[in-house]
Amino acid sequence: MEQNSLKELYIDELKDLYNAENQLVKALPKMAKAAESDELRKGFEGHLEQTRGHVSRLEKIFQSLDESPKGKKCKGMEGLIAEGSEMIEEHDESEMRDAGLISAAQRVEHYEIAGYGCVRTYASLLGYDDAVQLLEQTLEEEKETDQKLTGLAEKINVEAMGGQDDSGEELKSRLGARGKTKAARA
Repeated sequence: MEQNSLKELYIDELKDLYNAENQLVKALPKMAKAAESDELRKGFEGHLEQTRGHVSRLEKIFQSLDESPKGKKCKGMEGLIAEGSEMIEEHDESEMRDAGLISAAQRVEHYEIAGYGCVRTYASLLGYDDAVQLLEQTLEEEKETDQKLTGLAEKINVEAMGGQDDSGEELKSRLGARGKTKAARA
């Protein structure tokens, strides 16, 4: 691939991420409001502030490229946010809704992790070292958010089972054992 073509792809992908992050800025307050768990609500509120920082970093990158961040609609994020909205509508105010919100939020994080990983690599190949640092910082924050959501899921998913199974402690221990197994494989 010619460098010019890679640069065009890089800019196009940055625009996609910029639009995705701005969609999240609008969606996260709704997710926070819908959360039953105080911890999950605070997590969404904290991620909103972090997401505003991601938008700011992307704007710095666009300024350095003398490019506009506008002009692209992220259809992937649009779909993920729509799925999150369905979770809110389909479940009453309970741990089940929170479990669904976490599922939707983790899909968003994985989408962002993939996107930021790609643009960071493009920036590196194109020699945009300042952008690499900014993108790496955002990528690490997205990974941390995903890990926090996993931690919340281990608690909330068991609570969502509620009256379905009296072995909540057994479920928690299975989740803990699974996490240890994953860590051992890494």
